[in-house]
Amino acid sequence: MEARIDKIKQQLQSQGYKLTPQREATLRVLLENEDDHLSAEDVFMLVKEKAPEIGLATVYRTLELLSELHVVEKINFGDGVARYDLRTDTAKHHHHHLICVQCGSMDEIREDWLGPLEERLEKDYNFTVLDHRLDFHGICHRCNDKNAADGNAPE
Repeated sequence: MEARIDKIKQQLQSQGYKLTPQREATLRVLLENEDDHLSAEDVFMLVKEKAPEIGLATVYRTLELLSELHVVEKINFGDGVARYDLRTDTAKHHHHHLICVQCGSMDEIREDWLGPLEERLEKDYNFTVLDHRLDFHGICHRCNDKNAADGNAPE
């Protein structure tokens, strides 16, 4: 975790920002909950446990800054709530999501299946893809299993 914090600190400094204690507390919460898709309010509640003096506005500003610097990805799954997801160091693109319309769960696809499409866009349209995101909305395996057990067909 410390190595990632140091890398993000360098990223901030290269853009003229400091890693303040409030920003560091926010980053630590994001790193500790990396598999979750936390809203700003979720982040605030977790940061407040570590740094009781921090305000919600500070957390919002920090998340927006980290989003602008591409440290986190600001995502919306169609429910009106912005969520924040740390970008990985190794991935060229952000990962993709399977979003269940029944229970609201989100599963991630870490593989990048769109490489050939990007190459075709470059070749056929002279369009350089810098990033992409793909979200699938449907019914997750948990709900499908529950529906089958209850004798219900998916919606």
